[in-house]
Amino acid sequence: MEEEIKSEFKRSGFDLEDEEEILNKCLTFCINYSLSPSDLVSSWEVYYLNRQLNEPMVHNAEIDGFLLHLQNQKKEYVIKEKEEAGLHIYSIGDVEMILNNNDDMKDSTPGTPTDRHQDLFSPARDTISLMYENVLSSGKPSKSKLVTPFSKRTDRHAVKFSINTIPDVENGKQEPNDEDDIVRKVLPRKRCSLVIHGSEPKPGCRFMYDTVEARLNAIENRIRKHTRAFVASGLYEEPTDPTTASQKSIFAVGMVCCDGEGRINEKAVMLQSSMEHSGGECVRLDLQHLSHYSVFPGQVVGIGGHNPSGHCFVASKLVDSIPTSIADEALNPAKKQAIDKENQSIDLLCKPRELSMIIAAGPFTTTDNLLFEPLVELLAYAKRRPPQLLVLLGPFIDTEHPDIKKGTVDRSFDEIFHFEILKKLEDYVECMGSARVLLVPSIRDATHDFVFPQPALDINLPDLKSQIVSLPNPGIFEANEVKVGCCTVDILKQISGEEISRTAVDGKPIDRMSRLANHILNQQSFYPLYPPSESVPLDFSLAPETLQLSLVPDVLILPSDIKYFVKVLNSEREGINHTNCIAINPGRLAKGEGGGTFVELDYGGGSDKINASIVGI
Repeated sequence: MEEEIKSEFKRSGFDLEDEEEILNKCLTFCINYSLSPSDLVSSWEVYYLNRQLNEPMVHNAEIDGFLLHLQNQKKEYVIKEKEEAGLHIYSIGDVEMILNNNDDMKDSTPGTPTDRHQDLFSPARDTISLMYENVLSSGKPSKSKLVTPFSKRTDRHAVKFSINTIPDVENGKQEPNDEDDIVRKVLPRKRCSLVIHGSEPKPGCRFMYDTVEARLNAIENRIRKHTRAFVASGLYEEPTDPTTASQKSIFAVGMVCCDGEGRINEKAVMLQSSMEHSGGECVRLDLQHLSHYSVFPGQVVGIGGHNPSGHCFVASKLVDSIPTSIADEALNPAKKQAIDKENQSIDLLCKPRELSMIIAAGPFTTTDNLLFEPLVELLAYAKRRPPQLLVLLGPFIDTEHPDIKKGTVDRSFDEIFHFEILKKLEDYVECMGSARVLLVPSIRDATHDFVFPQPALDINLPDLKSQIVSLPNPGIFEANEVKVGCCTVDILKQISGEEISRTAVDGKPIDRMSRLANHILNQQSFYPLYPPSESVPLDFSLAPETLQLSLVPDVLILPSDIKYFVKVLNSEREGINHTNCIAINPGRLAKGEGGGTFVELDYGGGSDKINASIVGI
């Protein structure tokens, strides 16, 4: 079994520091937690990504932390099993609730809740408990003095990470001293201009009509687009057929794919060229002679090398970046939608290329209730430190929430969305006046179409149409001439699970998170992975141009379950002149029963003039 464990680590690209000792410990973990070698290595990859470890090496010093990770996984699995069986696991929160209500419960005997459960508690009711009773009916008794784990957190608004290259004075923000006079004391912010690029797919569009032909055409179009870009750059020769035997060194363009089912590895890498050059045939790709590379299925690359036998293309050079198109050529002006009719006058009021944003990604409520406390807390923070643009990315009503999955709510999902999300946002923009809110849906939204690319939310707010705006997923918008791209599908995590890479021995340390985000820019696609993850309903017949990212945005928002980050991406590779882009993963606003993180960003005209903070809610 130790050999199997070692083989699984090698297959996933990990070396072992102290091989004998680590294998002994891993064998113990497999026995104690009933894990197969492949399950153990999969858990290690999750731990490796969460800890943001850069070196593909299993260090003995990390084993204790890995053990804790396995224990937590086992604990979550046991709790989930018991919840599904209808059992309740009592925690310190339950004990404190009973002690706090001891006077009311002294004559009561624990048992099955009945319709008289209100008598157990004081008749006084606060705002949160009223919301809980009106919106959520999950079979649990409502409490007048509800104490949730989220409300008891201690590290509120702690800054987890920050990049500061412009002084706070330029931000125009002040922290109020008296929370009762918040609205009167904050400095007024000028409303930012807002232009939506592209309008596809339309709300209410038909989907699930994807065909094999549409998929093949989408792949072929991607390969041809990259081929034209390589040729137009003048840096590479005309691509030829990589499947033809030749002793001569040639240059080819194709898509990386896996030889068979399962995860790609170094011995199962294939290259599929275009119909024009090879009739769509594949050839095995030998990467052994490359000092460094990073490939995943669906990635379109340029390959230099030779094919001596006709069965295997030996690569001597791999180019995964192509010159980007000019923004004006990439976006059709006819598909730009200005949100304000008086947009030109707003442009004169706001400084171009300067923008303040708060960015948060769902879920927006904790797993133990549907009170949406993290969202309430975020809006309160946005009132104290008002941004020009509040960007909220789904899921809003999360299909993974326990009460939503079990169907134990007594209102429709649309009613919960309008009451708990839209109503709060309406109150926020009416209170703040000049603020704008941008909503981006998720495929995990219970109230929206399960398809990707995804239409914008049909929010239907005629009175606040210019202040609360919905964007397709993925989408590109422009605020104060700052171009922002965003996609709520967790493409970073999905690429990280499929990618294989090799780091140059004498090269600089490579930041894994930056490399994953750079794949999106290099491939000029919001979703370059193919075949797609099983959880993504990718429909190539539905506006495939929506997936294209033909420009380099100033800000790229990619929410992910991987640890939050703010990275300044740049490329110094041959012939590639990427303008710097700020990649942001705001994390999740709610994590389990506790709070998560969001990002506060002040863009001052370039990637070298930003104030970015990752804040715990």
